[in-house]
Amino acid sequence: MDQVTIYGRTSCGFCVRAKSLCEAKGLPYNWVDMMAEGLSKGDVAEKVGRPVHTVPQIMVGDKYIGGCDEFFAFVRDQETETAR
Repeated sequence: MDQVTIYGRTSCGFCVRAKSLCEAKGLPYNWVDMMAEGLSKGDVAEKVGRPVHTVPQIMVGDKYIGGCDEFFAFVRDQETETAR
């Protein structure tokens, strides 16, 4: 799988879940702490190419995935494809 980029906040449980999934599955990821980097939702919207209302916002390579639920579904789908 391509590099995963997670834009989030350390205080966000969904952000932590997405990060933990990467660690558990051994997926290469880049954690971007929005607070530490001084990024607003508007800044992240520019990076992902769509309005941002919640975190996390997750990209895999150049592909926008969405939030935590979408990321979990994406990883599950990738594993299913690999198993075929």
